[in-house]
Amino acid sequence: MADWYKINNIEQIDSPALVVYPERIQENIDLAIQIARGTNKLRPHVKTNKMREVCAIMLKSGITKYKCATIAEAEMLALVNAPDVLLAYQPVGPKIERLIELIKAYPDTRFSCLVDNEENAKAISDLCRENNITLNIFIDLNIGMDRTGIKPEKAIDLVQAIIDLPRIHIAGLHGYDGHIHDEDTEIRCKKSDISFALAEKAYKEIKPLLPHPIALVMGGTPTFPIHIHRENCECSPGTFVFWDWGYKHMLEDLPFKYAAVVISRVISIIDSTHICIDLGHKSVAAENPLPRVHFLNASEATPVAQSEEHLVLNVPDSNIYRIGTVLYGIPVHICPTVALYDKAYVVDHNEKIDEWKIIARNRYINY
Repeated sequence: MADWYKINNIEQIDSPALVVYPERIQENIDLAIQIARGTNKLRPHVKTNKMREVCAIMLKSGITKYKCATIAEAEMLALVNAPDVLLAYQPVGPKIERLIELIKAYPDTRFSCLVDNEENAKAISDLCRENNITLNIFIDLNIGMDRTGIKPEKAIDLVQAIIDLPRIHIAGLHGYDGHIHDEDTEIRCKKSDISFALAEKAYKEIKPLLPHPIALVMGGTPTFPIHIHRENCECSPGTFVFWDWGYKHMLEDLPFKYAAVVISRVISIIDSTHICIDLGHKSVAAENPLPRVHFLNASEATPVAQSEEHLVLNVPDSNIYRIGTVLYGIPVHICPTVALYDKAYVVDHNEKIDEWKIIARNRYINY
């Protein structure tokens, strides 16, 4: 439907605002499950949606394993009774204590975290021992992202150094290949093969050291369709649930649908070819150069300048716009855009029907 995004009772929504469409969210989840040939090897990352209600939809769809980036996201998942939650972050300092308090507060959720450093593993082990809990850990591998993780060839040394530490249990390996997002699917596959080979070599070296099976977690949205068919590999796409302009036009082989939109209004007519809307840096992810948003009902509008609360657009003829005209935009990057809002309006069949709190945009919920 060409006008799927339009909202009949739009006067009930002040702008700027984030709007989500549950029917399309469900379709994206179903497609991810279809690509993965089931839910067993899916471990979606919830950094994109940050909402209990979206996580509940995934749970209802049969997905039981999840990945997150913050303690708040981990607690959000526990609040909806997610069985298995991997904090894809190495906790340091006070964050270790927060994770332990979270584990004690939500015993029905199995939590795990990343480790790439012997000293920090010992700190985690000490606090786990003091609190009489056992924590699953995943060795974080640097497979090309050059952000976190130990070099794969050094992973076996780390495992040998921490394998006997009390109260930590090595559950697997983790490697994020977020540096791979080539438009050309053949190039993307080749780069994915290279990253996987690095992780697989470490996996084969470490597996014999442990008396139990271990998992391998890797593959964000661009690469999960490639990795999902590999043995013992869990994949953690995140952006797929909402999709955005960047991935839509970068990954044309993945037919996910837009399921989140930013709403804005024309607030000033500048001249014959320029208008201003209320969609500033604080309302759409600003880490990319302009354009940071594209408009479904104004494809000819080109962003030319942006400040905290304003976005100036170049248009062929400003006479076709009136003050208050509503524009429906698709962000280039949806993940940090979601984090700019405290709630999302829920639209079903072109009607605003509900509001969902973006609970994990905050760093703290209870712990």
